[in-house]
Amino acid sequence: MSSFKEDFGEALGVLQAFMAHDIHFEALEQAGATLVSALQSGGKIISCGNGGSMSDAMHFAEELTGRFRENRKALAAMAISDPAHISCVANDFGYDAVFSRFVEAHGNSGDVLLTISTSGNSPNVCKAAQAALDKGMKVVALTGKDGGQLAQLSHVHLNVPHHGYSDRVQEIHILIIHAIIHYIELNM
Repeated sequence: MSSFKEDFGEALGVLQAFMAHDIHFEALEQAGATLVSALQSGGKIISCGNGGSMSDAMHFAEELTGRFRENRKALAAMAISDPAHISCVANDFGYDAVFSRFVEAHGNSGDVLLTISTSGNSPNVCKAAQAALDKGMKVVALTGKDGGQLAQLSHVHLNVPHHGYSDRVQEIHILIIHAIIHYIELNM
């Protein structure tokens, strides 16, 4: 039982540390406004990440195209998670290009790329952010640790400054994602 209490205690500590600084809530407000502006202007949101972060990217997109809390019109969002695309690009160009090639194909000025990386240094996510910037898209980054390279490749940086294991960062990321979706629903 003690390991369960330790896990919950550590998670609570990471959340409390995040909540202790208003800069995080200011970044959340900026991220929400950026995403709402894109959707109101006819743009879309593309999300990407690896492993658990890909699951979070998919969860974000399906809550917008489906439903979060209330019935509403579907909102334009997609996660880069198609296995055929990923395996094709990985085979032909290398795994570092799996997200950037998708952004090249589907991203437009006025769209937003939501990048998720607990280290902030995932090469394929960083390349996607650069591809988005090259296309005139906005980039919102969810990171951990010190934010890594994504901190410099984003218009809005949402950082969970935890330097331990990535699961604690991912737990705050899903809370951030739900809070942003709620914000979008309230403001659309």
